[in-house]
Amino acid sequence: MRVDLFDFDLPEDRIALRPAEPRDAARLLVVRPEATSFEDRVVRDLPDLLEPGDVLVLNNTKVIPSRLYGLRVREETAARVEIMLHKREGADRWRAFARPAKKLHIGDRIRFGDSSESNVCELVHLDAEVEEKGEAGEVTLRFAFSGPALDEAIARLGELPLPPYIAGKRATDDKDRADYQTVYARDEGAVAAPTAGLHFTDDLFRRLDERGIARHFVTLHVGAGTFLPVKADDTAEHRMHAEWGSITEETARALNEAKARGGRIVAVGTTSLRLLESAAREDGTIAPFSGDTAIFITPGYRFKAVDVLMTNFHLPRSTLFMLVSAFAGLERMRAGYEYAIGNGYRFYSYGDGSLLFRS
Repeated sequence: MRVDLFDFDLPEDRIALRPAEPRDAARLLVVRPEATSFEDRVVRDLPDLLEPGDVLVLNNTKVIPSRLYGLRVREETAARVEIMLHKREGADRWRAFARPAKKLHIGDRIRFGDSSESNVCELVHLDAEVEEKGEAGEVTLRFAFSGPALDEAIARLGELPLPPYIAGKRATDDKDRADYQTVYARDEGAVAAPTAGLHFTDDLFRRLDERGIARHFVTLHVGAGTFLPVKADDTAEHRMHAEWGSITEETARALNEAKARGGRIVAVGTTSLRLLESAAREDGTIAPFSGDTAIFITPGYRFKAVDVLMTNFHLPRSTLFMLVSAFAGLERMRAGYEYAIGNGYRFYSYGDGSLLFRS
């Protein structure tokens, strides 16, 4: 499909730079396939918008401070580089986006952290070697540390990776360390938050429990590729970056049992949806899953597992706007986004949400 079909104009003042407080006070646009209009609600209304027996599926990945600033060392020359980790490839290896990538060659060493003293303690810096170079600024780095030691070094030296449309307008601060994690974040490995989940609070979970709406957790470590624009003119020419995900056997069984009883699967976020659809069999049942997925969902895709999607508002020409257009219909979503823009909804990671019922 032509990528320009997924374009739209968004005024700068619609981009949210801070989340709603409390989290579940964010607005929620309800989009139903049979309705001719849209419903203006708030996230705390969610229990009333779902039915007993429905099941929420949430992504429990935890964002790591994956933006690193380092010094490339090559013989007698040095250059500053910014590294954005996006996918772990092993105990000591990460794929990353480098800026400026042209300053890096295979075999170069990058030092992160304090290198002002020649006898500096090893614990205050981190070295990596450029092992591979790919397209669009992508590199593979092999670090001097591995496993938990590497994780600790990244946590100490890295910076929280706010999306560029926020980071370009203000500095990251201590408040973001809490705001940019879901209240149920557990498994470290994401470099971007599953932002639909940012709206949930303990009180909202309590009210969902009272309504008879169960919840289960999956893990998809969101990569920095989620911020990349689609530069191709046709969707067939776009390459998705793979992300690692997991659905346990216990979770798959619970979701299948809920579906068999007539409950609906409600994916909280496009990350949960993509993982569920990657694991779904042709009959709609969900299999356990552990591995990479690079699923790319565009209009014409036949959804097998997910019935309802809760998601934030996405960038124009993005793979995520393509996904919601596949789920609820392209014309319906173009109209929905036009309505949201005209009625003051806040967009992107810290913005408001939408609740989409499958067309």
